[in-house]
Amino acid sequence: MSEKEKMLAGELYKSWDDVLVQERSRARQIQHQFNQTKDTESHYRSQLISSLFGMIGEDYKIEPPFYCDYGYNIRVGEGFFANFNCVFLDVCPITIGERVMLGPNVQIYTATHPMDRETRASGLEAGKPITIGNDVWIGGSAVINPGVTIGDNVVIGSGAVVTKDIPSNVFVGGNPAKVIKSVD
Repeated sequence: MSEKEKMLAGELYKSWDDVLVQERSRARQIQHQFNQTKDTESHYRSQLISSLFGMIGEDYKIEPPFYCDYGYNIRVGEGFFANFNCVFLDVCPITIGERVMLGPNVQIYTATHPMDRETRASGLEAGKPITIGNDVWIGGSAVINPGVTIGDNVVIGSGAVVTKDIPSNVFVGGNPAKVIKSVD
């Protein structure tokens, strides 16, 4: 199994593998171009994001700067909005539904590291996919941790740290995030 195959399967892998280094470099080049665009270059921005993401729906807007590891593991539905300075560590799939809004500085992390000190010191890392449903609003500076699934019609408060799955139709907040109330 290649290091990329291990990464995508959520197994321990060597991030310094030549193929993965090259793919991250490609993604960084595209991000650099995207992050240097002007507001008036929406068509060019769209071309760059389309070449970076695995899939992106229609009618979306991503405010630069935006950062990710690979890009091809990101799949986003229609009507997506990401405010300034969002970071997606996409060593495993990040799947985002339709009409999802992200406040500034939202961080989505599929990357994780071993709890065992010796294994962690070896440099090996792993990942766990993240899935975000439809009609979700994630407030500024929220962090979505590896392996989390967020249901539909969820509001995540600013600064929340989401460490476990979130059911549909709720407002969550805090660190760690917990359900505060139901939403219609």
